[in-house]
Amino acid sequence: MSKPLQINIRQIGNSKGVVIPKAILEQVGLDEAVELSVEGDSLVLRKPKNQVRIHWAEDARLIALSGEDRLVLGDFANKDDGDWVW
Repeated sequence: MSKPLQINIRQIGNSKGVVIPKAILEQVGLDEAVELSVEGDSLVLRKPKNQVRIHWAEDARLIALSGEDRLVLGDFANKDDGDWVW
């Protein structure tokens, strides 16, 4: 294990964050998304096990082709929505 690097916590809008040096991200293979967890008194970043929504576009296309893309709950317009144009 290499020597720990001390970096400052910065204000980012209403949150706080840290800037992770590019060399460290490359060393561990992190790219655009990470899993964040708390383990004891440590924050842990890991590569995501599953990429969220990775196949959603293709799945939606297949559902539409099969004709199974109808509204399940039906239309839930309100009585005051009559002037809306969809």
